[in-house]
Amino acid sequence: MPKQIIFTDHAPAPIGPYSQAVLVNNTLYCSGQIALDAQSGAMVQENISLETEKVMHNIDAILHAAKMSFENVVKVSIFITDMNNFAAINQVYSTYFSAEPPARETVQVSKLPKNANVEISVIAVG
Repeated sequence: MPKQIIFTDHAPAPIGPYSQAVLVNNTLYCSGQIALDAQSGAMVQENISLETEKVMHNIDAILHAAKMSFENVVKVSIFITDMNNFAAINQVYSTYFSAEPPARETVQVSKLPKNANVEISVIAVG
């Protein structure tokens, strides 16, 4: 079962010992993405909607690097630091999954890397 490491310059480089994503048997396991800008390395945190949009943009770049799209996503994990942001995050998130949305969980956590307010990971099948 060979694995392929997926990397793109259009998403932030990993900030630790992990890959942006790993492809095994047509299944893509995408590491959690926060709202880091791939070019500047700065966090996008003007508001939760823009932060979530940047996270989804980063995921989109990784999916495309693996020759996939949001249509291939079967599972999503969302980690947020404040459940009061759930509605705003969901509003942005829902624009990426209009029909047949994937399975998902949303969990409130005490802290995320780089003081992010939202982190999202996905599993996609090609």
